[in-house]
Amino acid sequence: MKFLAATAMSAVIWASAFGGQALAQDHVGPITDYVKANIEPWLSDPVVIGAINEQNAAHAGLTQADIDALDKQWRAEVDAGSKPLIDKVMGNALSKFLAAKQAEAGGMITEAFVMDNKGLNVGQSEITSDYWQGDEAKWQKSYALGAGTIFVDDVDKDESTQRLQSQVSVAISDPATGQAIGAITLGIDVEGL
Repeated sequence: MKFLAATAMSAVIWASAFGGQALAQDHVGPITDYVKANIEPWLSDPVVIGAINEQNAAHAGLTQADIDALDKQWRAEVDAGSKPLIDKVMGNALSKFLAAKQAEAGGMITEAFVMDNKGLNVGQSEITSDYWQGDEAKWQKSYALGAGTIFVDDVDKDESTQRLQSQVSVAISDPATGQAIGAITLGIDVEGL
């Protein structure tokens, strides 16, 4: 009898310790399905494509030093009173579009930001901690791998909401050429799937 009780207790402890890990591994399929059904249909919207193409043209001549300087400026502005670069991005049509899409999702989307072909933010639903995503997996495993790529990252607990979330990044293609021109990253509430 003691053996059965010990075995049952071990099973409970194991399930508690590793149950979240199973959930974390099972999130990729449902998130991918959610993106295909609910996100991909609006990624070809002229607001999205136009904003990315415009920024790609404007940033064509940027060097890595220029990108680093812009990212440094953004990081400094996050906690500053004056935010010219952040205000420019947050005030554009794409940022308003993304904020509306986040609101329409009823809590499923916790954040959304679009990046150009260098990994710089083009528009976003909320202020991010940095401006350049090109050195991160979210850009390297979506845009950098080309059209049609969907990258679902690990599940993490959001400290502010205490809910399990995952970031998903999708390469965005220009409908006119079929070529990847940027990417979008969205925070998805895994518990809401």
